[in-house]
Amino acid sequence: MRADVIFGKLAPGARLRLEDLRGRYGVSVPTLREVLSRLGSEALVVAEEQRGFSVAPISEANLKELAALRALIELHALERSFMAGDVEWKSQVVAAHHKLGRIEQRMIAGEPCDRTEWKRYDSGFHHALIKGCGSAELLAVHRSVFDRYLRYQMVYLTFRGQVAIDEHQTLLEAALDRDVARGQAVLVRHIEDGVAHALRAHAAQNGSGTVLQPR
Repeated sequence: MRADVIFGKLAPGARLRLEDLRGRYGVSVPTLREVLSRLGSEALVVAEEQRGFSVAPISEANLKELAALRALIELHALERSFMAGDVEWKSQVVAAHHKLGRIEQRMIAGEPCDRTEWKRYDSGFHHALIKGCGSAELLAVHRSVFDRYLRYQMVYLTFRGQVAIDEHQTLLEAALDRDVARGQAVLVRHIEDGVAHALRAHAAQNGSGTVLQPR
């Protein structure tokens, strides 16, 4: 259910009726209530008094807030990871970039690709970059924020093309060279431009200047 919320199979604002969920996931109502409560603690689900649960809504303000929080956490973790990461960490970064690079090249070529698979590889690469930070708590906080940010990417983000590929390549090179300043600079640009691109894409889809819905 968590993955279905993050990857947009359960749309923002959708009512979560227990009987429907029980049939969909094949679990008991008490189990569903426990799961929904956990997702509520992650701000992925909202409990509505006397009305049950719904998928958390989205808004431009929340997207910008999550992006800023992601940058704050990821920049710190990136520095620690670049300084402390060992050979195994480097090999994981290279492998994650290879997987992401292959699907991005297919997208550049115009081949049909699964958006969920693309964003899983994107998430995997960014997680690999900071995995060498040495802090399980920092990684857990980053994962929670990144997954909430990922919801917006699945709903509104379109592929930015070669510029995104180049940014990922630069992040890889910075990691292998342990160049913290270069890595942090491109990461800030990567996040900021991704948000701007998502907002423009959504406005274009709406056919107006209205971007997202207020919370």
